[in-house]
Amino acid sequence: MTDRPAAGALEAFQFLETHPEITQIDVLISDLNGVLRGKRIPRSSLEEAYTSGVNLPASIFALDITGNTVEETGLGLDSGDGDRACLPIPGTLVPVSWHQRAPTAQLLMTMVEPDGSGWHADPRQVLARVLEGFTRQGLTPVIAIEQEFYLLDAERNDRGQPQPPRSPLTGERARSSQLYSISELDEYADFIDAIHEACAQQGLPLDTALKECAPGQFEINLRHRSDALRACDDAVMLKRAIKGVAQQQGFEATFMAKPWGNEAGSGTHVHISLLDEQGRNVFAAEDKNPMGSAALHQAIAGVLALMPESMAVCAPNLNAFRRFQPGLYVPMTPSWGLDNRSVAVRIPSGPTAATRLEHRVAGADVNVYLLCAVLLASMAHGLDEQLTPPPPIEGNAYTQLDATLPDSWGVALELWMESDVLGERLGRGFQHIYYANRQAERALAQRTVSALEYDWYLRLV
Repeated sequence: MTDRPAAGALEAFQFLETHPEITQIDVLISDLNGVLRGKRIPRSSLEEAYTSGVNLPASIFALDITGNTVEETGLGLDSGDGDRACLPIPGTLVPVSWHQRAPTAQLLMTMVEPDGSGWHADPRQVLARVLEGFTRQGLTPVIAIEQEFYLLDAERNDRGQPQPPRSPLTGERARSSQLYSISELDEYADFIDAIHEACAQQGLPLDTALKECAPGQFEINLRHRSDALRACDDAVMLKRAIKGVAQQQGFEATFMAKPWGNEAGSGTHVHISLLDEQGRNVFAAEDKNPMGSAALHQAIAGVLALMPESMAVCAPNLNAFRRFQPGLYVPMTPSWGLDNRSVAVRIPSGPTAATRLEHRVAGADVNVYLLCAVLLASMAHGLDEQLTPPPPIEGNAYTQLDATLPDSWGVALELWMESDVLGERLGRGFQHIYYANRQAERALAQRTVSALEYDWYLRLV
């Protein structure tokens, strides 16, 4: 490959020149569930992917978690199930270090209309639409994403259920809660080191890794970016790296929100601040008050006001709602406070210039593009309407407030569909597609009888 590349393919040309070993590239796009779908193309097709895009059916955004098309979205056969062009996301063409069969790279894509505008059902384009409103006001969101997950033994137990992993160092299976345990990080040092190496190779701004509360549970955080789209791209790439490295080392990694009923669930926490055109943090109080500025309070008020309607995104499936149980550091009601981990929206302590809000509601199974879209849309609503939040909570929110967030998938979906604010800011068409997709999956789940129901009811009622 020595010819001069077309202007749009320069990134591809330079990458292949630097990586002559690469033989194939996974071109990937995130569906509504955050599942990566796409194609595997040969090295020789990469430049064409940059110049002409890669065609994928728009019905990718009609797929439920089982991979079946939800026709009620309007994206399936009723529309002819046609293709749309997917274009590369600059900066996401990177090697995949954990791939064991052939030297492989990956490239994130986003779907567009024939005129180049964003396809309204693509979660990344939904976020881009929300960001346009901030750009018009001269504001730039700064975002950092924290993701929790479980490492599992690749083998199931004698009942076919998942089980915690065996320590690579001791061979013993994890049994107890060891929050912030450095010794457990040491036991899984090869795994953590491989994640760091993969992230360095892919240019991901990895920050901290820590042992979370439950056996086999970890958290890996990314540093903040002043590009919200790229911050979400980073989170998508990190999730794939974690899963890939885990599999390479004989584990399985899951971002399921609640894999065990009696252990802590896994969440996604998002830190957000806003910069003005001069690069100043508008959430920082001029008098250095740790509670932040009036703008911060308005943004928090918007997030709290739309929190019930946004639960359909924060808890996107049947299992997600099992995470919302008292006493497990999962917020049960719209609330906020300073450096308080029992509330839904926390103002972390730290330097005034770093004043920000931390959203603590969403599960690890969330689509990060959609999560950030609903959060930023909610913040914009609070700022535009100059909303006032309720008083901040001091102490344990669980003992002071009743649980008011919807604890039912069906109720959450109805609130989502009834939300005029989210519909207007995210797009009415997308609001319908998401509702139809999730309702169809919920209906399928409702028709499935669980093993628990057989154990409890089959012989006794």
